[in-house]
Amino acid sequence: MERQLALVRLLADGDIHSGQVLAEQLGVTRAAVWKALRKMADELDLDIESVPGRGYRLNRPLELLDAGHIRAGLSPAGRARLTGLEIHPQIDSTNSYLMRQAGAGLPSGTVCLAERQTAGRGRRGRTWVSPFGVNLYLSLLWRYPLAPAALGGASLAVGAIVAEVLRDLGARGLTLKWPNDLLWKRRKLAGLLLEVAGESQGPSHLVVGIGLNLRMETGQGAFIDQPWTRLDEVLDGQPVGRNQLVARLLDGLLAGLERYGQEGLTPFLPLWRGFDQLLGEPVRLSFGEHQIEGTHAGIAEDGSLQLDTADGRRLFQGGEVSLRPLV
Repeated sequence: MERQLALVRLLADGDIHSGQVLAEQLGVTRAAVWKALRKMADELDLDIESVPGRGYRLNRPLELLDAGHIRAGLSPAGRARLTGLEIHPQIDSTNSYLMRQAGAGLPSGTVCLAERQTAGRGRRGRTWVSPFGVNLYLSLLWRYPLAPAALGGASLAVGAIVAEVLRDLGARGLTLKWPNDLLWKRRKLAGLLLEVAGESQGPSHLVVGIGLNLRMETGQGAFIDQPWTRLDEVLDGQPVGRNQLVARLLDGLLAGLERYGQEGLTPFLPLWRGFDQLLGEPVRLSFGEHQIEGTHAGIAEDGSLQLDTADGRRLFQGGEVSLRPLV
């Protein structure tokens, strides 16, 4: 894997690189370069072109994640709040990694990013499709003196923060679907996975996971079981660099999680409601083997979903509840 990743870095610019030069840079034979290129194309699902007499190139350049560029893009306040930044070329799951490390004392404000996940996770046990180098897989650890139960609204706060950051970057028409999906034209752009652990009365720690589709090709997302979109389509010719995007998201998330610990969900509710375009629409809630239909009546002050049914208004918490529009 190390040789393959070294090749990715050399080819990431999309230019043609001769096999001889690649071999010299890596200290291997040209045959070893060819073998590593074939393995890289297969395992990382990268489109590599062999140009006769000239060398090799990636048909689509990659902007690999870079800790220095990310830190440089942070505001002074963001750099002060960030205590650690890890970038993994490949990992099982950024959330799983931080949840494991949190128990070993990893400090609040630590961020884990990956170019690729082999066991990416979404809500309700779903797999999060995580191809190499084309999307964003980000997790952030934050510690609170609060009980885990006090963090129930954090998913909505984080969703509102992410939507606002993308809107400020030029994304228009974004909507939030309770409790934690970010959509564009009713296609999924990003998902959140928040995991909490701690003592019953506190302290507790929260791991915020964000999967955001950036430049994923149709074939790479073939196994996704719902309509999806990607940020470069949403921005329509206004591309944003991956490292710049990470810096902007971290500025918003680090400040927002700190504020959530001080003020709770209340200051984030108006922002979330501004992105809630299912308000007033007929919807179906699924939980376990049960389903219930009604009219989406907005979000309560504690983050619960309000549903107007034939039996009156009912409130639902997140967890294993899934919301879908009826039309």
